[in-house]
Amino acid sequence: MTDTAKHQWTFFRVGGFDQVRIETGADIAHLDQLDQKLWVALACPTTGIHFDARTLELMDTDRDGRLRAPEILAAAKWATAMLKDPNLLVAGAASLPLDAINPVTPEGRQLLDSARHILNCLGKPDATAISVADTADTTKIFAGSKLNGDGVVTEDSTADVEVRRVLGEIVDCLGGVADRGGKPGVNADTVGRFFAAAQAYADWWKAAEAKAAEVLPLGAGTAAAMAAFVAVQAKVDDYFARCRLAAFDARALGAINRQEADYLALGAKTLTLTAGEIAEFPLARVDADRPLPLTGPGLNPAWAGNMAAFAAAVRPLTGAQEVMTCAEWLTLSGKFAAFGAWQAAKAGAVVEMLGLDRIRAILAGGSRAALDALIAEDLKKEPEAAAITAVEKLVRLNRDLCKLLNNFVSFRDFYARKDKAVFQAGTLYLDGRSCDLCVNVADAGKHAALAALAKTYLAYCDCTRPSGEKMQIAAAFTGGDSDNLMLGRNGVFYDRQGRDWDAAITKIVDNPISIRQAFWAPYKKFLRMIEEQVAKRAAAADANATAKLQTNANTLAAAGASDVPPPPPPPPPKKVDPGMLAAIGLVLATLLAALGGIFGAFAKLPPWQMPLAIAGIMLAISVPSMVIAWLKLRQRNLGPILDANGWAVNVRAKINVPFGGSLTKLAVLPAHAVRSLADPYAEKKSPWPVVVIVLVLLALAGHVLNNMGYVNQWTHGRLGTPKAKTVAVAPAAPTAPAASAAVK
Repeated sequence: MTDTAKHQWTFFRVGGFDQVRIETGADIAHLDQLDQKLWVALACPTTGIHFDARTLELMDTDRDGRLRAPEILAAAKWATAMLKDPNLLVAGAASLPLDAINPVTPEGRQLLDSARHILNCLGKPDATAISVADTADTTKIFAGSKLNGDGVVTEDSTADVEVRRVLGEIVDCLGGVADRGGKPGVNADTVGRFFAAAQAYADWWKAAEAKAAEVLPLGAGTAAAMAAFVAVQAKVDDYFARCRLAAFDARALGAINRQEADYLALGAKTLTLTAGEIAEFPLARVDADRPLPLTGPGLNPAWAGNMAAFAAAVRPLTGAQEVMTCAEWLTLSGKFAAFGAWQAAKAGAVVEMLGLDRIRAILAGGSRAALDALIAEDLKKEPEAAAITAVEKLVRLNRDLCKLLNNFVSFRDFYARKDKAVFQAGTLYLDGRSCDLCVNVADAGKHAALAALAKTYLAYCDCTRPSGEKMQIAAAFTGGDSDNLMLGRNGVFYDRQGRDWDAAITKIVDNPISIRQAFWAPYKKFLRMIEEQVAKRAAAADANATAKLQTNANTLAAAGASDVPPPPPPPPPKKVDPGMLAAIGLVLATLLAALGGIFGAFAKLPPWQMPLAIAGIMLAISVPSMVIAWLKLRQRNLGPILDANGWAVNVRAKINVPFGGSLTKLAVLPAHAVRSLADPYAEKKSPWPVVVIVLVLLALAGHVLNNMGYVNQWTHGRLGTPKAKTVAVAPAAPTAPAASAAVK
């Protein structure tokens, strides 16, 4: 992989690193010779990027939802081998000429035959090229094929009437499996489950027939009789339990027959024969060991219908009797117990809808063997079907592979700015600018944790459409300033399909946007701090005044509501501590002295040095902010933004200031536009700021001129301080040598 001498590669430098040019079929064919350390990316997700999803699915051979470098290499090697001229991959055409497929290898010949088969199925036997659209609808391709290699057979797959009938019954019982043509059918698993269920159902009935006298006391009518029995079982058990309780203690008789008050409550209502309140009463009048009447007026009217059905169903077992004792009821319950246990053990219920006779006929016939043979015959067509999928893959790679390489091996589409890269979701319009570097985001919090390392100003937006669709994006602001970018700001986002979304900022990763913004940032922060402090103090004063007014109002209201005189006024505030005044005075004096010294030193400067001094002060304030911004702008990197979305970016893809300016466009007037500066609603400017500035400048100039003596000179000594005169001092006389000689 590290030997790159076999092929002559061409690189271009952009984004602060070298990127390979993929411009010929030979570049794609020799991609495995390019050192992967020179690749821009080594992996990317197959979702969340704007690329053909089917192409990515065909390339993602391990189906893990990620496309890796080995899968890219395998696709490139296979596609170039299947074409006579690999340069077709660079053109990116949506259709592939049939004569471009390389028939030298067996796989190539199979591809060519499958391509012609597809065109024949679509009614295009004379076509000389196959397109992505031709291979996209596999349902249409396989619609006319009886056997298509997917292991699913339909009623159209056989002419045998009995097999077709059984196949339809399997679909009715278990549901169908769609074949490649979209028709419902069955596969080996479905056939196996059906015949297993049919055999289990037949065996279940065989066990009942072996003990028919015990399990089926009424033969075929046992199930209906059991249903009638179950419908009244709980109520009959309740009746005989009450009768036994009455036999045990006669004092319970009144309570278990319901009290007269219960009937009085019912009398106040409008009743029906099936009223729920009546159904809650005993099945018949309870008495010690009293038999249960099966018909007649002695029954609870709400249960008369169910009891009549029960009596008719069990008449073959009980005879034509009008009442039933507790012992007879227990005997009858025992006869139905065996049937209930057999019902609980039911097997193969999914095929019960066919009936026992039909199920036994299916098991006795040869449809199982016929279906197994038909499925085996269909599976023999699997290589041909796989070749049809391979044709689809080749046609899609012919159109998409080169574009993918220029968004994976290199980021040419991103840095060339001619077309959007696959990871760019669209364009955000907000705050008088448009942002082209927008990426889809699944979770803004998780994304921002890594994307913050990109040193880029990011605004996360929730996007919605009137249809209810929602998504999140992260937009990089690389031009302008951030003064009006704040949570809650609204804009419009246009996706890659041109659809518009309402966008609102929900999270911001704050980083410098430009050095110009960093220059003014300290002053803006200082002014913002002053505004915030003034606003806080004003709000506090307003709240304090409101509280005092409310207190006074409450006091006056309380005084007016009673004869009690209002409370005395609060004591006057304490006088200011003299020591505090002295401290404040000392601070003010020190501050004024410092300011005086600064202005004095400034006034002593020559006039040409004063602008330089002002510029030096501004630079001293702004340079630290500009240095920090410069360092962060040099570190601005695309990698963490994509890595947070699951990419494996292999380089430091810089977003420098010039390139960042192309990603965010500011609002400008169109060329040759006519502009009128007359604003009828413009605020009237007060002259006082200009007057104050002029007076200050005149005062400073007068002070400087006075110190230099010009004011005194120009007024002939009437005003100002005279210019200090320079006095020449004579040198000291040397010591006379005569004195020394006299001493000697």
